[in-house]
Amino acid sequence: MRIDSVICFVGQGFGTGWSPLAPGTVGTLPGLAVAWLLWQGGGVVYLSAAIAIILVAVWVSGRTAQILGIHDDPRIVIDEVAGMVVTLALVPPSIPALLAGFFLFRFFDITKPPPISTIDRRLGGGWGIVADDVLAGLAANLCLQLVFR
Repeated sequence: MRIDSVICFVGQGFGTGWSPLAPGTVGTLPGLAVAWLLWQGGGVVYLSAAIAIILVAVWVSGRTAQILGIHDDPRIVIDEVAGMVVTLALVPPSIPALLAGFFLFRFFDITKPPPISTIDRRLGGGWGIVADDVLAGLAANLCLQLVFR
């Protein structure tokens, strides 16, 4: 298997980005599982892993876009995984928090209120693909902190 194929497979959320309906929403689902696993490690582990996931997502999404020849192709969903991990960072673990986080993240990612929309338009490459999802995750996280703390 060529390395480019592996990069695309990861960038496309291990296949979830190929969903014919709402690939971004389906591509968010692996992020829920990752967040649940990271919750088990505590705050320092979670935040360290979140930073690593964001950096990997930036590189992989940028490279996947180059391979596919399309900037922010809808099939690229590793940015949704990173955004979901940011959404649930330092939120007390629970099923209601997972569900609320999922819906809040999707709301902010889809509607892209300012400054999310500004970042989305101004950055290119992997940073441009991932930054708006990280900001959507931060907005959702703020809401979750207010509700669950």
